[in-house]
Amino acid sequence: MGIINAIKEAIAAPFVGLSFEVGWFGWLVAVFGACLAGDWITGSAAAAKNGEWSSKISREGIWHKAGCIVVVLVAAVLDRVIGGVLNNIPGISPPFTYTVLLCPIILVWYILTELGSIIENAGKMGAPVPGFLKKAIALIKGTVDAAGDKITQRK
Repeated sequence: MGIINAIKEAIAAPFVGLSFEVGWFGWLVAVFGACLAGDWITGSAAAAKNGEWSSKISREGIWHKAGCIVVVLVAAVLDRVIGGVLNNIPGISPPFTYTVLLCPIILVWYILTELGSIIENAGKMGAPVPGFLKKAIALIKGTVDAAGDKITQRK
């Protein structure tokens, strides 16, 4: 039993250290990156399996992923600007410290988009995909869309 616990600890230690270093937001960024890569890989595999692979389409996919990264970076900069303004207004002291708001919502939206695409690609590769999984992803994505819309609505 002691060796099993030692193996578990050896596996868990790097993840604990990484969590301490980057926190929940860092993990969200890591999942986003993994989903981008996973979608590109499964899309390429599905296209190759079906005899539809094309370097031009593959490059388009990479450009699409680069565009997603740019949008996330813009959201991160905007969060920094909003935080800088809110946390440094002379004479006003909000009851909270603004760190991030827009970037996590955008990251989750892209993660859900990529997961939906990965599921689609898995289906094209011949894997049976449960309908409830597709519906769950769509439902959660709709909830994230609604949350994003609430942030930008005028009252």
